[in-house]
Amino acid sequence: MKKIIALIVVAILLLAGFTYYQIMVVPVVPEGRDEPVVVQFPTGSTYEQVMDSLAVHGIRPNRTFFDPLASRMAFRRDPMRAGRFSIPPGTSAIGLIRRLRSGAQATVDVVLTTEREPMNVAAKVARFLEPDSLDFLRLFQDSVFVDSIGYTAETLQTLFIPNTYEMYWNARPREFVARMVKEHERFWRANGRLEKAAAAGLSPAEVYTLASIVEKESLQAVERPRIAGVYLNRLRIGMPLQADPTAVFATREFDVGRVLHRHIEFDSPYNTYRYPGLPPGPITMASVGSIDAVLSPEEHNYLYFCARGDGSGLHNFASTLAGHSRNIAIYVANLKARGIR
Repeated sequence: MKKIIALIVVAILLLAGFTYYQIMVVPVVPEGRDEPVVVQFPTGSTYEQVMDSLAVHGIRPNRTFFDPLASRMAFRRDPMRAGRFSIPPGTSAIGLIRRLRSGAQATVDVVLTTEREPMNVAAKVARFLEPDSLDFLRLFQDSVFVDSIGYTAETLQTLFIPNTYEMYWNARPREFVARMVKEHERFWRANGRLEKAAAAGLSPAEVYTLASIVEKESLQAVERPRIAGVYLNRLRIGMPLQADPTAVFATREFDVGRVLHRHIEFDSPYNTYRYPGLPPGPITMASVGSIDAVLSPEEHNYLYFCARGDGSGLHNFASTLAGHSRNIAIYVANLKARGIR
């Protein structure tokens, strides 16, 4: 009888030791990997769906031991915790559960560049975060919500500052907007931007709107402060901005190669050929460089500028209409020399 009891005790100890080994020692992520395994669990995922996702990434813990442990550690539930997680090589079963149950999520880089309109921002953000682009767009078009954060349909685009933002993959649209509000405030408080805008007699939204025009006027960052100076000079004397990009935005003919008479005559508050002052809102996201160009413009007497037409992407500037006419003649001559009509 004592021998039987001793055998049972030994068996229990062996089983306990083997269980401990499976749970605490055996890596569910092989140790030879150079980088962690990154897995994403959509909102509403079940326990079995999470286990399937782990298996797809090569993480296959022994379910005989893992499932009871998951239950005891309150990890096995439906729905599971959603998110994006980075699991290092050598992680054990219990380490995996702890990481997925209560560990910090791995972030994603949300890259915002100069998207044209909120609908384009929605599409871009949805490439990095879990919610669908329609989820973001619905929020952007919710007038009550937009008003609650101090914007209008026309000015909402001024909220977005091009940059790369670290966020959690499963961030909801409202969380994304809340982050953008914080980043917007941080941006304008930095480098004396609020003070510079006030000195120019412009609100941050107006600076951004003018910067969006500067953004579309030239691909050459070096001359944006000079172009900004032209438009600010026009605003000071009450001269219409007469900015070609605003006429293009008004007509929605974004692929047009050259602004024609029909664009200039198109009736829209965004068309600065027909309406004085700034348009109701930006015509694109403005880069930080263009915003700072408006805040720190080149000081000069220029009121006109015209593309050189030589393929450089640069412009010639003039203080008088006669000088502008000469620059137009240079533009036409350069186009002819390049075989462009």
